[in-house]
Amino acid sequence: MFVMQTLIRECLSGVPDEIDALARREGLDGRKMARDVVRGRIVVLANPRREHRLCAIGSGCRTKVNVNIGTSGARCDPDLELKKGKAALANGADALMDLSTGGDLHAIRRSILGLDTTVGTVPIYDAVRRAGSASDITADILFNTIRDHCRDGVDFLTLHCGVNREAFASLRRDPRVMGVVSRGGAFHLAMMDATGEENPLYAEYDYLMEILREEDVCLSLGDGMRPGAVVDAGRQAKTVEYLSLGTLAARAQEQGVQRMIEGPGHMPVDQITYNVKMIKELTDQAPLYLLGPLVTDIAPGYDHVSAAIGGSIAAMAGADFLCMVSPAEHLALPDLADIEEGTRVAKLAAHIGDTTRRPDKWYNEGERQMADARRALDWDRQFSLAMFPEHARRIHERDGETDTCSMCGDLCAVKLVSDILGNKKNTG
Repeated sequence: MFVMQTLIRECLSGVPDEIDALARREGLDGRKMARDVVRGRIVVLANPRREHRLCAIGSGCRTKVNVNIGTSGARCDPDLELKKGKAALANGADALMDLSTGGDLHAIRRSILGLDTTVGTVPIYDAVRRAGSASDITADILFNTIRDHCRDGVDFLTLHCGVNREAFASLRRDPRVMGVVSRGGAFHLAMMDATGEENPLYAEYDYLMEILREEDVCLSLGDGMRPGAVVDAGRQAKTVEYLSLGTLAARAQEQGVQRMIEGPGHMPVDQITYNVKMIKELTDQAPLYLLGPLVTDIAPGYDHVSAAIGGSIAAMAGADFLCMVSPAEHLALPDLADIEEGTRVAKLAAHIGDTTRRPDKWYNEGERQMADARRALDWDRQFSLAMFPEHARRIHERDGETDTCSMCGDLCAVKLVSDILGNKKNTG
């Protein structure tokens, strides 16, 4: 059993102050939230080395949104990535992930960690840079990189522990059109192919737990075998990884390490609910973190919309944490406008999911208040209730200020029927 004073251990003894405050913010009972942290149904992403606004993810909490930022070898502008992070937070993001692969990775990471938000990283990207290539990574390089990220103040780490030799074999038994699209997953396959040995994160999982328990950092069990095309969604590799992640999730929780699960990236719309429920069952209802899922592959430039459709369905089925997909997905490194648009669409998907998984007073009243404001043609009230008020106001006012919108003008059905009914409120 674990002996470090991790958040899980604190919750075994009572309700820590930060849990009580988070519970009130989420509209939950503090004691229940503490119990769910102990059970692994909720994670609180909070590296004790850094103070920032905390984020609770899981059972009963609002669906959260993460935004990926970071440099690439082809386009490295650390100042722009920081602007992207700030823009994502301004548009409602709950967390950021630094996926940088170009430039001074440590300096870029430290800059992003200066923002008042939860931050995650994928240490294998840094490890590849340190080793020179994926096939040259050693266990020592990988574990030292993980420890460095923890000590920098990173709150959660995507680690592809389930990309093991069994998953590798499943790719050969049941080939996929897109093979592997996860960079982290591909790097681990390259390591195993070069050495003929097991993935060190799987083979030395207990050592990994020692590091994460000592630093009290959340493990995000990466989906390195996620399908990268909807035509691959039924292939074997992702399910083999699901089974491994279920076992690894239980081992982490037993050792006092918070963990969440990452899920599939491309999937036909009719398979989303089934897969979400299967992952939840295999991992004892661990918080689930999804990219998309993208429900079609033939709309490049609109992949953020495809992902929002999949994300809203996934959230309804039980997913807890949605990763923003930008309009630039599969095309280019996102620019500032892509981040803003992608974040807004992901927030909308999270809200849609929450209206069914949290049908409480806030959502019922919010939707009813907007309907009342629209019936009254009260534009200021509509804008105050809107998720993105300034955007809505700009669209409404582009044809000049009018009592109705310029779509209908003096033929407005709402105004006509309100006049017929004597402008009485519908109290039904």
